[in-house]
Amino acid sequence: MPEVPNENRYVRVIGHRNPDTDSICSAIAYSKLRNILHPEENSIPCRAGALNRETEYVLSRFSVPVPQLCLDVSPQIRDVDIRRMPGVDGETSLRKAWMIMRDQEIDTLCIVENERLKGVITVKDIATANMDQLNTHMLAEAHTSYQNIVETLDAEVLAGDVKGKVVQGKIMIAAGSPEQMEQGMEPGDVVILGNRAEGQLTAIEMDAGCIVVCVGSRVSRTILRAAEERGTILLRTNLNTYVAGQMITQAAPIRHYMVSDGLLTFTMDTLVEDATRIMAKVRHRYFPVLSGDRTYLGVVSRRNLMNLHKKQLVLVDHNEKTQAAEGLEEAEVLEIIDHHRLNAPETDGPVYFRNVPVGCTCTILWQMYQENDVEIPPTTAGLMLSAILSDTLMFRSPTCTPIDQKAARDLAKIAGVDLEEYADAMFEAGGDITGKTAEEIFNGDYKRFTCGDIRFGVGQSSYMSEKNRKAAEALVAPYLATAQIKQTLHYIFYMFTDVRTSTTEVYMVGENADAVIRRAFQAEVTDNVAVLPGVVSRKKQMIPALINAMKAMAEEE
Repeated sequence: MPEVPNENRYVRVIGHRNPDTDSICSAIAYSKLRNILHPEENSIPCRAGALNRETEYVLSRFSVPVPQLCLDVSPQIRDVDIRRMPGVDGETSLRKAWMIMRDQEIDTLCIVENERLKGVITVKDIATANMDQLNTHMLAEAHTSYQNIVETLDAEVLAGDVKGKVVQGKIMIAAGSPEQMEQGMEPGDVVILGNRAEGQLTAIEMDAGCIVVCVGSRVSRTILRAAEERGTILLRTNLNTYVAGQMITQAAPIRHYMVSDGLLTFTMDTLVEDATRIMAKVRHRYFPVLSGDRTYLGVVSRRNLMNLHKKQLVLVDHNEKTQAAEGLEEAEVLEIIDHHRLNAPETDGPVYFRNVPVGCTCTILWQMYQENDVEIPPTTAGLMLSAILSDTLMFRSPTCTPIDQKAARDLAKIAGVDLEEYADAMFEAGGDITGKTAEEIFNGDYKRFTCGDIRFGVGQSSYMSEKNRKAAEALVAPYLATAQIKQTLHYIFYMFTDVRTSTTEVYMVGENADAVIRRAFQAEVTDNVAVLPGVVSRKKQMIPALINAMKAMAEEE
């Protein structure tokens, strides 16, 4: 059976780790636009982390489902064309299993019951079973059905009912006289013989379980009647006695020889890297693939792994590898829509890259909807408006441009909301830290950056009320040192921004972090805290100043 392409492939439109409102809303808005412009590609919005409270409010306000979580875009078994080989029943005979393997050109079969994997059998297992022909009790030990014998010998049932009955005795080839048969035969035996009526009658009288008459020989009415009366199953095959004796052992069911313990299986979520490593350690060629609920799906081989379909991504609101989901280098980036500084990852081929110096990614998307003459639905407009208000701090951020303001006012009309009232409600909801842990607040909007050999992180939380801001500062400040150690960074700077006064209190950890802030902003630092009036933008005010300060300090060393 040929490999079947995975029908569940799609393009993931995804923002940065620790997503903010723009990251989530731009993923949703752009996936909708792409599905109109490129319906054949099936774009879906994804997120690379947990939602912050502000974004939760926005999605709830406009009744929009939370995008699919996607922390790692490394290739998985689901990105491979697995072989959709049907499972086989455990009662299948060894011979039939071998014929399936031969016809399908596969050396492993999966035994399945009620869509659940019970075991596997390989060509080697079948060969080993066939070498066990000296064991005349093998059919009984395997509880072999008479139906399997009929199929294996391509036999005709002349007398008796084979349905639901299994072999109880040994295999016996009756080559001698009736007297010799009496010496070695026991009730329930399977007797293979030719057209000798005396031998046939002797086997019936000694309560044989089954008689196999070979070479298509004619069976007399007397023998047929005797078999019916004694309940003996009487079969006739065109095979000669030698061949029938050789082949009958192949009627044993494969469940008796299958391997069921310690099976090496993969799921659709197994990383290709892990699967490759496991396959290299064993001699098997094919491995069962199961779904999340352990339903059997098919098999995968080393050859399948070579035909890998990388996950296709569209990056929104970021273009830095350190901010992207894990495994970015193993995925295929199709597009990047962003409004931040350039530090784009390497790609295998050219990509559509749209980078515009505006305050929000959703402003760029507003332009793209207009350029393509696509009407923006009210719900999507509400999401895009929320992103612009969040990223520009309701037009207070220096990153805000007239285009952002125009887009926001246009989107507010489409969404049917009062811009100022909605912004206040959104920021108030986002500033509520009730029930939040320090780590949850910290990761609400946090990004990592590099400057030469220096690795640093910058987080930001924006608040409409001083009460919420002070509560967040008290909770997060002690956690910064832990986060720095965990992430092995030189510095962490965390911005607590008061939206109403356009002021940021920045907390910092790291050796000489205070010197970096003094150099960047000529600000006083007390107990690793600095007050920065007028600084509200991480992208336009904080990051450039920090990088310039770090470069200057490095040159002076």
